[in-house]
Amino acid sequence: MWEEFKEFALKGSVVDMAIGIIIGAAFSKIVNSLVDDIIMPPVGLIVAKINFNNLFISLTGHHYRSLAAAKAAGAPTLNYGEFLTNVLNFLIVAAILFFVVRELNVLRRNSQKTKVVTASKCPYCKEVIQVQATRCPHCTADLTAPKIKLK
Repeated sequence: MWEEFKEFALKGSVVDMAIGIIIGAAFSKIVNSLVDDIIMPPVGLIVAKINFNNLFISLTGHHYRSLAAAKAAGAPTLNYGEFLTNVLNFLIVAAILFFVVRELNVLRRNSQKTKVVTASKCPYCKEVIQVQATRCPHCTADLTAPKIKLK
């Protein structure tokens, strides 16, 4: 059983998936920082000096100066500012993944176009044969001899 587990765990696809998850987690931290620390402050400044992380609605009806104050008081809140920030995070990640997958598809299509031809059809019996063959294994025709054109 241990050998089967090692074989499963060390397969290329499982290891690749694990590496992808780790890189994805690190990438999401970078995108969160980009949105929270770089993009949202200027957007908030442009839109009447608003801190998007501080946009909330108190469900108790009491007014709190900040989201932190509402949370400290234990008030239930709708945090639509954080929701908008998370939507922006998602859109950035989705756009980046779209461009990465698009480029991978282009590379995959280009690699499929450059495949080496290893088989062809016999000019006499039309069966599939290896390109390097000098005699057809199906009809035994000599493939090195000049082809005879019939009128």
